[in-house]
Amino acid sequence: MATPSRRIPHTMAAMLALTVLLLLVGRAVCDDPIVPPGYTAPDVAQLLRGFDDLYDSPGTVALSEITIVRPGKTRTMRMRSWSKGEEKALIVIEAPVRDAGMATLKVGNNLWNYLPKISRVIRVPPSMMMGSWMGSDMTNDDLVRESSYLDDYAAELVGRSSDPPGWKVRLDALPDVPGLWNRVEVVFSDNGLPARLQFFDRKDRLSRTMVLEDVKRIGGRLVPTVMRVIPEREEGRSTEFRYLSIEFDVDLDDGMFSLAYLERKR
Repeated sequence: MATPSRRIPHTMAAMLALTVLLLLVGRAVCDDPIVPPGYTAPDVAQLLRGFDDLYDSPGTVALSEITIVRPGKTRTMRMRSWSKGEEKALIVIEAPVRDAGMATLKVGNNLWNYLPKISRVIRVPPSMMMGSWMGSDMTNDDLVRESSYLDDYAAELVGRSSDPPGWKVRLDALPDVPGLWNRVEVVFSDNGLPARLQFFDRKDRLSRTMVLEDVKRIGGRLVPTVMRVIPEREEGRSTEFRYLSIEFDVDLDDGMFSLAYLERKR
């Protein structure tokens, strides 16, 4: 009877070791932070390329409204914009009357603002691309999209997001790219559209959140028509940009993207 009594502990130890091994393997499979069971990881480069090109076309014409909220004060501007691809854009404020005629022109890497009250064109240097546009929480770059999420950042798929639902992508600014942001975290919904962006400054502090919503099918493509920007550490401030109408693939004259046209009375 001595022999069986010595074998039982060895058998139990082997079974215990096998059980622990199975648990560890199972945990490694279930806790995969990138692709949970039942999901297929998206192509990050494709997501970012689609984001960069979201509103681009050979010719785009849009009517939009921007509402700037400050403690005790809210102001709304209506503006019309024209653009050709990524290189040319013109934005003209139509209302209210006191701001009518103010305009922004982008040609290549150059950006100018026109102030009708003093009949003066002011060139915006590259260092000011991340500066506020017309006193809003949106930057010059937000409006004319000089930077590229695909080319200016190193991208990493973080995993699934529950609020909002979709895929979270981390973007770290490349060392030789100037700008305000150290990194950006983007949540793409399952239809491939950006739903939320969180921008972190050079000290890696959350600086602002941008929410894209009210998705509509326009000209054969799905696009968010509302963008809300909420700055951190500045209570009572926000900016909402809303497309009232937008047309893609419009034939536009190159002559309208010039300093002479920028200063033209309207």
